[in-house]
Amino acid sequence: MKELFYLNPEITFLNHGSFGACPKPIFEEYQRFQLDLEREPVNYITVETPRLLKESRQALAKFISCHEDDVVYVQNPSTAYNIIIKNLKLNPGDEILTTNHEYGAMDRTWNYYCRKSGAKYVRQNISLPLLSKEQFIEDFWKGLTPKTRIIFISQITSSTALIFPVKEICERAKELGLMTIVDGAHVPHHIDLNLSELKADIYTGACHKWMLTPKGCSFLYVKRELQHLFDPLIISWGYEAEFPSSSQFIDYHEYQGTRDCAAFLTVPKALEFLEKNNWTEVKRNCRKFIQDTYAEMCDFLNTKPICKISDEFLGQMCSIPIQTNDGIKLKEILYNQYKIQIPVMRTNLDFEGNKNQVFLRISANVYTTREDIEALKSALMEIRKRM
Repeated sequence: MKELFYLNPEITFLNHGSFGACPKPIFEEYQRFQLDLEREPVNYITVETPRLLKESRQALAKFISCHEDDVVYVQNPSTAYNIIIKNLKLNPGDEILTTNHEYGAMDRTWNYYCRKSGAKYVRQNISLPLLSKEQFIEDFWKGLTPKTRIIFISQITSSTALIFPVKEICERAKELGLMTIVDGAHVPHHIDLNLSELKADIYTGACHKWMLTPKGCSFLYVKRELQHLFDPLIISWGYEAEFPSSSQFIDYHEYQGTRDCAAFLTVPKALEFLEKNNWTEVKRNCRKFIQDTYAEMCDFLNTKPICKISDEFLGQMCSIPIQTNDGIKLKEILYNQYKIQIPVMRTNLDFEGNKNQVFLRISANVYTTREDIEALKSALMEIRKRM
């Protein structure tokens, strides 16, 4: 299976979680769409692209269990959340309840708009190690106040690689009359996603990570009743459309002038590839690999897991606490001297009294091997001896 990817064989690639890796058959489909665009750009952009986008949205909507007119493609989750957060009518004193495990770009986006509006972004502490859903839920709702208006939460976190019980949080938020916005960047084809059951008001996911599409393919889902609240980031032909479709949401956010939509169009091919290659079994094997590796690496680094090692909290990634004074330097050494691509991330989390904890995050996909882990251990051992 490793031969199906373009990954440089000289690099030990343990970082699928950041930007994914696209198999050759899907990438070839991507290039075919780009070539069709160049062969007849006018007809392709004005006639073929809207038709192909609809077919792609239909395939995606079926996979994530929502209506095709309730989901639109965007380049990345950051774009999706700028559409959402910019349009929220936040008032001074309003509170957005989140966790202290959220993705840094999202923290920055919320902080930017909260400063403009006078709203407050509440990063509720989730204590580590995480041992039960009940522990998480209790920690999270301690941040609730009469001023809370919105819940923002990751379903799978980036730096800590934890699966959070988002369904339970959305259910409780609905009882409280709060809007729920879920960051599912890591979720599509990593863990099961059924939007009709999750009942989040707003959800975004990246297809270019675990769904294996080319880079620049993500989606934004907005509940039908809320879609009128969100104006497009870019005003173009879809606004006050001369020939409107059945969905203003699609018109507003899909038609943005000249752009290459090829990555969006590969979703049907990606889903076909994943089914054909029995990716359910691949994911199961990768989860087992991560769970075994997590315990092993914690023993090797003389540290402890930040969660109970189980399917409840772990998918195809794990974040291992590591003792280092300079995570950036360690990452550079691992890559430049040992050709190991792996994130080393400093956080403001407190784990066992170590504030600003640094995590070494391992991602596993079908191409990850036992030899990759041994190479990482060997490199860390040499670095430790030198430093």
